[in-house]
Amino acid sequence: MAAGYIRVLNDGSSGAAEQQMERIKRFAAAHNMEVVRFYTDDAEDATGGIACEQFEKMLNEIEGGSADFQMVLVQDRSRWGISPDGDDGEYLEYICRRSGIDVLFCSGGVTRNGGHHLTSAEQMMEFGRSAGDDGQPLVRAAMYARMSTEHQQYSTENQRDMMKEYADKHNMEIVQVYSDEGKSGLRIEGRDALKQLILDVQNGKADFDVILVYDVSRWGRFQDADESGYYEYICRKAGISVIYCAEQFSNDGSPVATIVKGVKRAMAGEYSRELSQKVFVGQCRLIQMGYRQGGPAGYGLRRLLVDQNGQPKTELAIGEHKSIQTDRVILVPGPKEEIETVRWIYNQFVDAGRQEREISDMLNARGIKTDRGQAWTRSTVHQILTNEKYVGNNVFNRVSFKLKMLRINNPPDLWVRSDGAFEAIVDPSLFYQARGIITERARKFTNDELLDKLKSLYKKTGYLSSIIIDECEDMPGSSVFQRRFGSLIRAYQLVGYEPERDYAYIEINRYLRRLHPKIVDGMVGQMTDMGGEVIRDDKTDILRINSEFSVSLVISRCLQTGAGAYRWNIRMDAGLMPDITVAARMDGANRRAIDYYLLPTIDMTETNLRIAEDNGIFLDAYRFDSLEYLFGMARRAKLREAV
Repeated sequence: MAAGYIRVLNDGSSGAAEQQMERIKRFAAAHNMEVVRFYTDDAEDATGGIACEQFEKMLNEIEGGSADFQMVLVQDRSRWGISPDGDDGEYLEYICRRSGIDVLFCSGGVTRNGGHHLTSAEQMMEFGRSAGDDGQPLVRAAMYARMSTEHQQYSTENQRDMMKEYADKHNMEIVQVYSDEGKSGLRIEGRDALKQLILDVQNGKADFDVILVYDVSRWGRFQDADESGYYEYICRKAGISVIYCAEQFSNDGSPVATIVKGVKRAMAGEYSRELSQKVFVGQCRLIQMGYRQGGPAGYGLRRLLVDQNGQPKTELAIGEHKSIQTDRVILVPGPKEEIETVRWIYNQFVDAGRQEREISDMLNARGIKTDRGQAWTRSTVHQILTNEKYVGNNVFNRVSFKLKMLRINNPPDLWVRSDGAFEAIVDPSLFYQARGIITERARKFTNDELLDKLKSLYKKTGYLSSIIIDECEDMPGSSVFQRRFGSLIRAYQLVGYEPERDYAYIEINRYLRRLHPKIVDGMVGQMTDMGGEVIRDDKTDILRINSEFSVSLVISRCLQTGAGAYRWNIRMDAGLMPDITVAARMDGANRRAIDYYLLPTIDMTETNLRIAEDNGIFLDAYRFDSLEYLFGMARRAKLREAV
């Protein structure tokens, strides 16, 4: 028989009394023990010190010989002892054992002063009660597997077989499997299984004592080795050990293991860096040979698949990719009507002097759609006017996003190019005239020139805002004025404008209202392209996907506090009750979405959320850099009929 001791800490760790009691009960049941009573102390006593009334009562019963149990079960060592730093823990444990009472910590883990102790499995072996002996249940373990696209040896099946073999040899029972397939280990973003594992551990929902991982690289190839250590620390803090089955060192917290593990983490990150460089060199060579390296063809062009000898095979549709490693992709002219539209755009811009916004409005009025079936915008017209692929040039490395870190716009001297690689559909002289117009418009103005332009715009419109400035074709963006003069308000004051009210707020709201249907249109188009069935409610813009779940879009504008921090308000639609609310979080200028939160209604306890830049894993587990995950939920797979 056993007694359970519970202490609630006020350090924010997962350990409410009910959670501790449930964990101790599960542990006792798994090891054929009967818990006859519990002793429970709160986080603090009336004086603010560590509460220990029930702890001392338990010790008195043990020393007095009146204890009717042979073992004390505690969730972890941070709950044991009387002194604030936990230094008396081993002595008090000795008192119990001197009286014939063993003390067993269900999760092992760390003490309040940070020292590492044996896991529950190691303690059971120390007591001579090894799990698996005499028909007793095994130590409960979870497996985490991750496969990117590196090598067959890292397939999730191979990892699971290896970890299952390890578990069998060490008297463990696999009770939970977390698996990320086809996921990069560079960041935790996109690794839903690892996020769920960490969330289960932090919430106290993990019903296992150890986590098995194939090796250090499967845990992650984080470019900052400390990030890998941080996620492992979260587990160890909750009393759950992480074991790397294929590594030659024992992850026991010893100095040697710590050093070796640190080196392994650094090597895992360095492997990704070296591989990234090799891939980049290969891409540059193919670019110079005239082959396309990823990305859509664009309006007026198409992607043509060719074999290793350059012989045409087939035209690739949107979303299709090559399947044979030696095949290559080139760009070829698209449908005749699209080519004529591209040339018309250049003529309108260069010869007629029309701006991108005017051209997009004219295209939409004529009922012409983009290659993705969407309405034209200023940016889509601008992209056609600035991309050299329309004159046959193959240009690469204009933007870097290596190792999924920062996105960088590279200077022209770092671009990799092959001129004349494809057939041009625009006359080069016309293209470079358009480029000259755009370059002159974007040239760096002096402070006086900027203020003159702002003053002219003020006289024309009667008021100023960031939206008004950004929508003006021959004006630099509002961000230029912010950087040059410290703030837009300061620039307004220099041209004699004192806003009586926040016109910018009104204009931003107007802009966001116009943006909402465009994002919804894009969502419908992407999910339809993937074979999904999308039904859109014209009144509410609620999307019904595959008759399975509903989605609502909320655009969350960015607000800046007096201290300069950014905040976003997300208002869930309690009336419509969609299954998933997609919250698009806007950037500081409220011009574009920086990321998306996919919020399941069933998990949300509040209808109004106020979020910061970083919100912890409980909320950021729902954050995604793009809507690809949502689009994937709409993908339909064809099943062969059984005969």
